[in-house]
Amino acid sequence: METEVNYFPGLEGVIASKTNISFLDTVQGEIVIKGYDLIKLSQTKEYLDIVHLLLEDTLPNELEKASVLEKLKKEYDIPEKLFTIFNLLSKQTHPMDGLRTGISALAGYDKHIDDRSLQANMDRAYNLLGKVPNIVANSYRIINGNEPIHPLQDLSYSANFFYMLTGRRPSPLEEKIFDLSLVLYSEHELPNSTFTARVIASTQSDLYGALTGAVASLKGNLHGGANEAVMYMLNEADTVSNFEEMLMKKLYNKEKIMGFGHRVYMKKMDPRALMMKEALKQLSDVKGDYNLLQMCEAGEKIMEREKGLYPNLDYYAAPVYWMLGIPIPLYTPIFFSSRTLGLCAHVIEQHENNRLFRPRVLYTGERRTLTN
Repeated sequence: METEVNYFPGLEGVIASKTNISFLDTVQGEIVIKGYDLIKLSQTKEYLDIVHLLLEDTLPNELEKASVLEKLKKEYDIPEKLFTIFNLLSKQTHPMDGLRTGISALAGYDKHIDDRSLQANMDRAYNLLGKVPNIVANSYRIINGNEPIHPLQDLSYSANFFYMLTGRRPSPLEEKIFDLSLVLYSEHELPNSTFTARVIASTQSDLYGALTGAVASLKGNLHGGANEAVMYMLNEADTVSNFEEMLMKKLYNKEKIMGFGHRVYMKKMDPRALMMKEALKQLSDVKGDYNLLQMCEAGEKIMEREKGLYPNLDYYAAPVYWMLGIPIPLYTPIFFSSRTLGLCAHVIEQHENNRLFRPRVLYTGERRTLTN
């Protein structure tokens, strides 16, 4: 008799890895990163602080933080041949596919590609953190027929990333908010892309291969692509009343509405979304334009009332990026660029204490007899 004991669709609730990197504490309502609450970290710390925390295991002092920035600045430039590769890609190439191609190509420039030691992987992590923003911005620019924007050494890490994305230096507030988004996207336990990276790494594949697979995972709109989908909805509606009508029609037609719900945050709002909502308010105040904020708040009320669903990070990150002047197709690549940090930390941990992932299945097919 067929049984479904121990079968959990989507591996929901299944513990797949031990880690000291992060944990979603649903009881306390905290995103724990190396022992700290991520939301509290985001209120006083910057992305470079999180880089040092996840890779070096401690929050840095000012000297250590400056050292992290110098390490990353040395890695900003990408091989010239990558620009040639981007020029050869179809103009229809999705930005996540351009990003995936660029990360994969970087493997060919690693002279010690087969070295899985801790130091070699740490060096690769800093290398990737330095180069991925360049790949994100310039693969997109070149695919769209524009000249690349080269990094500026006199800017902070986040300000330089923003500059390459938009072609302009950010204001202090824009830099602060963009950096905040990187902090909030940096690490989130074991979502699909991180699991993908760890599964690939468990074969002793290299860091580039693991991240290439993670890009493919994050491309899907059930994971990273949701922020883009949210902004397209908001732009299509354009007004509060239109957005309310759109959401009600989608609900009536039983369509999935992006930006709401989360496998872990099922009965409350994603705490990271609250931080981005406040950032949207700040940008609205500066620009004197509250339309997107009011639309999002109206949508939030409808989804809570009709479905008991709450916003996730993507719901409020999308209008924040829009008000920062960032092209919509780059929202998910930015997510990945930030998450590169968490992914590298997980791959390093996997290599340091490895066991090959090899799950089994619950077979639901027939048993047949071969006849002559």
